[in-house]
Amino acid sequence: MLGGILFTFYQGSNLDSNAKMWRLVADLMNDIGMLMDLVSPLFPSAFLFIVCLGSISRSFTGVASGATRAALTQHFALQDNAADISAKEGSQETVATMLGMALGMFLAHITLGHSLAIWFCFLSLTVFHIYANYKAVRCLSLTTLNCERSSILLLHFMETGQVFTPKQVSFMEHVLPLWMSSWSTNRVKFLYQRVCLGIRISLFDHREMLDLSHLAGSYYKTEKYTLLEREGIISIIIHKDSTAADVLQAFMHALLMAELVDKDRSVHLESQSWMANYYEVFVMKLQSSGWKTERLSSPAVVWKANWSSRSSDQKLD
Repeated sequence: MLGGILFTFYQGSNLDSNAKMWRLVADLMNDIGMLMDLVSPLFPSAFLFIVCLGSISRSFTGVASGATRAALTQHFALQDNAADISAKEGSQETVATMLGMALGMFLAHITLGHSLAIWFCFLSLTVFHIYANYKAVRCLSLTTLNCERSSILLLHFMETGQVFTPKQVSFMEHVLPLWMSSWSTNRVKFLYQRVCLGIRISLFDHREMLDLSHLAGSYYKTEKYTLLEREGIISIIIHKDSTAADVLQAFMHALLMAELVDKDRSVHLESQSWMANYYEVFVMKLQSSGWKTERLSSPAVVWKANWSSRSSDQKLD
């Protein structure tokens, strides 16, 4: 129980924005939990410890699967019929469970007393289960924007002037945690990791507060956000009256600055120029390609702050 609570505390805000990844991780953790239960009798001295690990693993599964199920149900509810979709999904799961129980009883009967056959069946079916879930998640084309999808779309638009469709992006985004896919390190991954959305003003020191106030008066007079670059990290401060469109614009602007910061350019000036000339076209192409720009999936809590550009020494709430 405590494991489930701690998992929710540390990863709860990521479940909605990375529903595909956590849906796959939930199934993987469930398989690990079952493996722990089967292994535990082989190690009597560590039986309690191994069983507890399996229980913790399944508690992660319960939290992640329930949360991602809600997020994916919203994706399939094209006519605002989330209850209907949820009921039918539950019925399909019940049928699949019944078939699985029948197959399990059959395998238990024919493998009775054959430990090698039991382990072979379990491991082979587990591998098949993970592979099937991986392929299913890969086929899922979500139309909401999260950090990685936004990075992929913006970089491609900057290079070609075109926008990927949700189906194209679904095959490009990762569906495994970053630490499990470090071998596929690329520019897209690092780009959005250098953007911090919704920074608390209280985290800034006096010098940074002065810089922030100067930027608000110089570059962000009309926008409902301010961007601050610190050692290659772009921090986004959101105004309390900002809308989803303002948050999207702020995040895309920050991604653009993260792309320009390594090129020793005037990041604020050049990024402002690009946003003024191309951002509206970019958003129009996103919408025409099927992306829902009015609904965002952000992994961070957006801390909205008041900021003023009247003077460099005025306090930012």
